Amino acid sequence: MSQQLKITGMSCQHCERRVREALVAVAGVESVSIDLAAGRARVEGAAEPATLIAAVEAAGYQAEPC
Repeated sequence: MSQQLKITGMSCQHCERRVREALVAVAGVESVSIDLAAGRARVEGAAEPATLIAAVEAAGYQAEPC
């Protein structure tokens, strides 16, 4: 299953890495790809959207489904 999130607050590669690490740590996530310029993350796996959003927010960024 693939999900896309709009991520607000990413401005550099360090931000991208923090968001990626937060998402990969969620149970059920198989892979993560991030488009820094577009502010979007694509997550493959069976994780719940609310859990993904909570992980991004815990890392200091805002997220919403798109």
